[in-house]
Amino acid sequence: MSSSIIQITMDFVKTALRNSEGGHDWFHIERVWKNAMLISKEEDCDMELVQLAALLHDIADSKFHGGDEEIGPKTATNWLLSQNYPQVRIDRITSIIRAISFKGGVNEFVDQSIECQVVQDADRLDAIGAIGIARTFNYGGFKNRALYDPAIAPNLNMTKEEYKKSTAPTINHFYEKLLLLKDLMNTATGRRIAQERHEFMGKFLNQFYREWNGEK
Repeated sequence: MSSSIIQITMDFVKTALRNSEGGHDWFHIERVWKNAMLISKEEDCDMELVQLAALLHDIADSKFHGGDEEIGPKTATNWLLSQNYPQVRIDRITSIIRAISFKGGVNEFVDQSIECQVVQDADRLDAIGAIGIARTFNYGGFKNRALYDPAIAPNLNMTKEEYKKSTAPTINHFYEKLLLLKDLMNTATGRRIAQERHEFMGKFLNQFYREWNGEK
């Protein structure tokens, strides 16, 4: 494994995301990278591909680029080409980047490689638990969404486009995505960690509703 391509990619991503929204900044990337490294210890996978895909998976998130789902893979490709990285391996990395996104549970891109499974689990783990809760409300505030509105029920059957355009209260996102992720994990490590974080979110929601309703 070339440590140099990992380090210079880290430096590139830190610079590129220095002004990003708090839930999709360098620290999100770093956490996903750490999660991927942890999961990889129990999987037989190409560690360089896993690390590069984790580092570049949100280099240009479509949510912040007018919904353009190709800007991320293109940005990753251009960066890796500038480093004379092999095209065949770039193609594998961009395949992972395209495939890991939740998109309301509807993603036409499929990559069944163990590398994709590891990075997808790593990214999903950062969407749940204490960090997931913090990121969800941070993004909701960024989009000026209500915390909660009892009159607006979660939509559990959204199309991909409905999911992308949703302006629902932040609490709804727990039911539309976060609470679904535990059962979508690919790896044993991912499932084990997700179970604990899932339970934490359940406790948070119970407390949230008690406080909302003025209960003890």
